[in-house]
Amino acid sequence: EASLACEVCEGAEELPQPLQQCTAWLRAYFCEPATTGSLPLPAFHHPLLQRDSFTRQVLWTLLNDVKFGEAVSYKQLADLAGNSRAARAVGGAMRSNPIPIIIPCHRVIRSSGDTGHYGGGHLMKEWLLSHEKLQKEQLA
Repeated sequence: EASLACEVCEGAEELPQPLQQCTAWLRAYFCEPATTGSLPLPAFHHPLLQRDSFTRQVLWTLLNDVKFGEAVSYKQLADLAGNSRAARAVGGAMRSNPIPIIIPCHRVIRSSGDTGHYGGGHLMKEWLLSHEKLQKEQLA
């Protein structure tokens, strides 16, 4: 709820710079979503994001092309990533996502409109989609 204050653990300023960036980004996402676009993304050093692959292409496409408060189907994301016949591979990429929320795999839904699966659970995916929808409406 908007009335709840956002808290970041004490001593956050003592964290290494990459963790400070991550903390700032997550705090903004949950508390001040309009500011996430002005923050630098935390550095992504996961091996999956370093090597050239369709999974990497899908994750970067999702991060860059599907904006806050939007949703895209697995097939639409496959199209955006350059392979319209790879909707199932997009599902695999979502399962492989090493940094959910920052790379927003919760925004990928089934063509039917059903939310589909999510590593954090169905209720978490619905909550994240609802959070973004409400925040986007408040900003409009």
